[in-house]
Amino acid sequence: MRARPSLHVGVILMLAVRNLRRNLRRTILTATSFVIGGALLTFSQTFDAGTHEQMVDSGVRTGSGHVAVEAPGFRVSRRIEDRLPGSTLQLVRAAVASPPGAERVTDVFYRLTVHGLATSATGARPAQILGVDPTIEAALSPLDEQVVEGRYLEADDRLAAYVGAGLVDALDLRIGSRLVLMAQDTHKEVAGQLVRVVGIFRTGIGELDESVIHVPIATAGEWLGIGDDVTNIGVMVDSSLAVPEIVRHLGRELAEPIARGEAVVMGWQEAMPALYTMIVFDEWVGFLVLGILFVIIGFSIINTVLMSVLHRHREFGVLQALGLTPRQTSSVVLVEGLLQTVVCTFIGVGLGLAVTAALSDGLDISGLYGSMDIGEVEIVGVTVDPVIVPVVNPVRILQILGFMLFVGVVSSLYPALRAGTIDVTESMKFER
Repeated sequence: MRARPSLHVGVILMLAVRNLRRNLRRTILTATSFVIGGALLTFSQTFDAGTHEQMVDSGVRTGSGHVAVEAPGFRVSRRIEDRLPGSTLQLVRAAVASPPGAERVTDVFYRLTVHGLATSATGARPAQILGVDPTIEAALSPLDEQVVEGRYLEADDRLAAYVGAGLVDALDLRIGSRLVLMAQDTHKEVAGQLVRVVGIFRTGIGELDESVIHVPIATAGEWLGIGDDVTNIGVMVDSSLAVPEIVRHLGRELAEPIARGEAVVMGWQEAMPALYTMIVFDEWVGFLVLGILFVIIGFSIINTVLMSVLHRHREFGVLQALGLTPRQTSSVVLVEGLLQTVVCTFIGVGLGLAVTAALSDGLDISGLYGSMDIGEVEIVGVTVDPVIVPVVNPVRILQILGFMLFVGVVSSLYPALRAGTIDVTESMKFER
């Protein structure tokens, strides 16, 4: 009479638990490496997510926004002819006032971006001139906090300019100096505008410090003859994870201007491809390093479990003599590995999340970059706050759990198969 399968499962589980308890030192050795690996994997992923979130936040504040609305040709041409009518800004504001925008959108800003020439008595330099709303920009952009001399633009400013320190040095300017900005207007003629330097900023990024100039958008609109039109509308959201949802929402709400070829809506990944590529590359490097770590951990598990199998020939022989089949003997070893894997995976991930929670106020990395004096660090072209706040992404945590379980299962398969190949007659010759 055959025993019920459920009885076999119960016996196999009981034997596996007993063996783990009997060989406690071996169990702890294997479990420790897996728990530490899981904790490191979890914390490193939350830390990387926090770093990337801050890089994105810093990049989109000085760039396109989490979601960008532009004229179709502007991204390639950078010409003032490829601009958005002022009515588009009103449509965007109305769209973000309705769900899901109302719950996720934190700011809407607009800019008039032109490439031109900045000239002084000393010489001339190419410049990226941004017409901005000083009130919105002061609350949004980090540039107003990077003043080294003077002040940022104010709401009642007209002929004022906020200039990068590199450009100031190149043109021998100082606070109060006159500066002539030259760019092509709507009639395709070169137009000039006299402004005075009211503030100087330094970000530590040469591309910004040597070319960027902020002027009031009203001044820029009058100078270039475009009125209320803008070249960029940016939408900021509470988390970069909400970007796809807001892109779809704005795409529906701006369906008419999009159909007329007047506007396009894109996420920051498309609007700022260099930043996106950099973050993706950094993520893959992290995955590679952690993959190597877990390959080492996997081989450690294989080695530990396999050595235990090789030293348990007599035990397996007795079990098979008492009626266990080779398949069931393999199952005992496999269940041992699975039990360790499941328990250690959740302990390791839990420990990593505990460390993340303990550092919820942030981890200061400024000492690693030698930038403690300026309050920010530059990471591959983007300035970020040196205090990194880890970010827990539920999807990423599930991926970590799945990856660790996969490594544990794969690492347990070969020792389990080896246990099933033991010959009963030969194994009984082994002494304890």
